[in-house]
Amino acid sequence: MGDGQGDGQTWTAAPAAAERARSVIAAAWSCAVTAESGREEFVGAHSVADDGRVLLRVARDSRLLATAVCAPRGEPSAVLEFADVAPVPVRDRIRARLWLAGRLAVEEGRLAFEPARLVLRQSSGAVVIGRAEFAAAAPDPLAAAEARLLTHLADCHGDAVERLTRLVGPASLHGAVRVRPLAVDRHGLTLRVERARAHGDVRLPFHRPADDLAQLSERVHVLLGQAGAAARPRALHRQRAEGDG
Repeated sequence: MGDGQGDGQTWTAAPAAAERARSVIAAAWSCAVTAESGREEFVGAHSVADDGRVLLRVARDSRLLATAVCAPRGEPSAVLEFADVAPVPVRDRIRARLWLAGRLAVEEGRLAFEPARLVLRQSSGAVVIGRAEFAAAAPDPLAAAEARLLTHLADCHGDAVERLTRLVGPASLHGAVRVRPLAVDRHGLTLRVERARAHGDVRLPFHRPADDLAQLSERVHVLLGQAGAAARPRALHRQRAEGDG
């Protein structure tokens, strides 16, 4: 289960691209907007409406707001960018980037962005997401708690992370110098395997999706139970021995 056939493996039991995009937006603290007026970054100012529009609360003196109000050709075009940053310190912390291209309009003192094209780029490559698909999707139910969960796992339960590596195939652990929790969602847990000059990710799918924290705890305990019956990977045996020396 989740034995990882290399850095470019195809994950199973993973969120769909539209769900992943909604999760990126839900967890992001900031949003960068590029329009005719230039590039601005807004912190804690975005939300997504039921119809898939991105709503932005901006200051009255914002150049972006002035551009939308004074645009001579109607609604101005813009590009929104969100970065998904791993909450646990790892090499290459940007897990994904999401770009939305569309048009801005002023609505009740705030900006309403209507996306026409959405592109999600992850380590596995870029994918274009349909507007209707994005509007119909919902963020992962664990997205808002993911940072806290992963930080706690990394800082307080390093022994559990090491035990989970017993579910990882030897090829993916070859040359490993550190393994850290990279991501968690309702479908599974992802580990970042760092080597001296490279890194790769391994997905450990849950046996069933977890829709809340109680279910997540049960899913992780199932993985740990499976890992408990497996032998410690030889790569980590060497890593532990070298560290003790």
